Amino acid sequence: MTTKYFILILLLAIFTSCKSTLKIACVGDSITNGGGKNASSFYPMQLDKLLGEKYEVLNCGEAGATMQTDGNKPYWEQKDLSNVFVYKPDVIVIMLGTNDSKIPVWNAASYERDYQIMIDSLRTISTKPTIYLCSPPPAYSDKWEISESTIKSEIIPIVNRIAAKNNLKVIDVYNGMTNMSNLFYDGIHPNPEGIKIMAEIIAKGIKE
Repeated sequence: MTTKYFILILLLAIFTSCKSTLKIACVGDSITNGGGKNASSFYPMQLDKLLGEKYEVLNCGEAGATMQTDGNKPYWEQKDLSNVFVYKPDVIVIMLGTNDSKIPVWNAASYERDYQIMIDSLRTISTKPTIYLCSPPPAYSDKWEISESTIKSEIIPIVNRIAAKNNLKVIDVYNGMTNMSNLFYDGIHPNPEGIKIMAEIIAKGIKE
């Protein structure tokens, strides 16, 4: 009896030590990618630290990327999307929309259509990943023709509608970073403190 008990404990220990970590792929634009002055402190890296050793986070952000296939830099055409499929994540976090809001680019019907197609596509990954949709953060500047009113009045309702339709959770980055213009060094991209807050919001959303 003692020997059997010892073997059981040993097998349990081996199983626990060999259990793989949960893999998270972060899909997004330069706010995810961390380009420019904050390249060493992008939110996926902070998310990886916050979630701990049970998680592994891959940054699949692409600067300038749009959800819309007819945008000026469709995420669909970037290597990062193929990296998501190769990575076979357990969790996918999507935050695309800031570049879609640009006045020459924005088309509500195209954004909603392409968002749904992306979800359908990501659901074909063999790991059957849990998908989280993030609302983009507020835009505190109209640089690059990014439109705060489009983000607030059109993009966020579409994200919420798609989430409800697909039974997915929305992580509310927008409201979590409202009235924090001082944490965005150019009005669009968060500074190190802003990145930390963004990572905390997303980590909380994943853990809840």
